[in-house]
Amino acid sequence: MLVGYMRVSKADGSQTTDLQRDALLEAGVNSDQLYDDHVSGKKDDRPGLAACLKAVRDGDTLIVWKLDRLGRNLHHLVNTVHDLTGRGVGLKVLTGQGAAIDTTTAAGKLVFGIFAALAEFERELISERTVAGLASARARGRTGGRPFTMTPGKVRLAMASMGKPETNVGQLCKELGISRQTLYRHVSPKGEARRDGLRVLSRMKSNVP
Repeated sequence: MLVGYMRVSKADGSQTTDLQRDALLEAGVNSDQLYDDHVSGKKDDRPGLAACLKAVRDGDTLIVWKLDRLGRNLHHLVNTVHDLTGRGVGLKVLTGQGAAIDTTTAAGKLVFGIFAALAEFERELISERTVAGLASARARGRTGGRPFTMTPGKVRLAMASMGKPETNVGQLCKELGISRQTLYRHVSPKGEARRDGLRVLSRMKSNVP
């Protein structure tokens, strides 16, 4: 089944989904399988996207007009597509810079793999700069660094909650005091701990005498 997602916002000057809707319908998406949001892409609370991601099933293909309709940034896009791929859901982009992405084809998977590699490269650069900055600060007698927003307890609670279909992700984030991006960086939609989540849990184990 084909599922379509649309997003518009005042920030980018697009006030209507008509153009996206027409393109998705032409691509074969049924009108009753269209989801939309009328908010900024930078906002974490996007109920249309949340409903769309929850609705897709193994064998479905999620279609978007442009790649920037789906994610806030490259990391968010990569995580979202990895989640979809793990669930057996494909992604197809109709136009724009990501138009070559169609994870239901070998060529499309290759293109997305390049996107994912760039995201990982960017993450490593940021990490290296952070480590270098902290080392420089320590050399000058200063210590610092942003406190962890996720604790082992929060990770465990998120894992237990995300494994339940009735969980409201937005409400869970409010209870934990974190953003959706932070949540999905630590825990998958199925409630499995991701790399960042495993790191938090490992800190707990290392502190046990």
